Amino acid sequence: MTINQIQDEIVDEFSDIEDWMDRYAYIIDLGNALPAIDEKYKTPAHIIEGCQSRVWLNAEMVGNKVVYAADSDAIIVKGIISLLIKVLSEHTPDEILNAELYFIDKIGLSEHLSPTRSNGLVAMVKQIRMYALAFKAKQQAEN
Repeated sequence: MTINQIQDEIVDEFSDIEDWMDRYAYIIDLGNALPAIDEKYKTPAHIIEGCQSRVWLNAEMVGNKVVYAADSDAIIVKGIISLLIKVLSEHTPDEILNAELYFIDKIGLSEHLSPTRSNGLVAMVKQIRMYALAFKAKQQAEN
């Protein structure tokens, strides 16, 4: 699936949920379903700066695709990072760097987050893209 197809799927899933308390519950469920990150990545080097809660993010190249793993000590934030991983993991660095993440606004997430959580969301997206940029640079250096 393309990044936009996955985003459209998420928008469809959220369109069935009217109430924001139910949407938060769904986001929490998504976070609870996020595969556990290896404990060796729960280090200060893997913490995303700019998040109020602790969020650990790791990325690896598998073939020509970036695979992300993450965890957070806050249940809502864990759900948010799980959405970002669902959309962006297992795509090429270029696809990740060129993606317009419209699902965030379409599901109303940006308008329903506190300012500190919104800052954290921006930091998560930035770190995900930084990994993709680093892998792209590494690929170019090897060619």
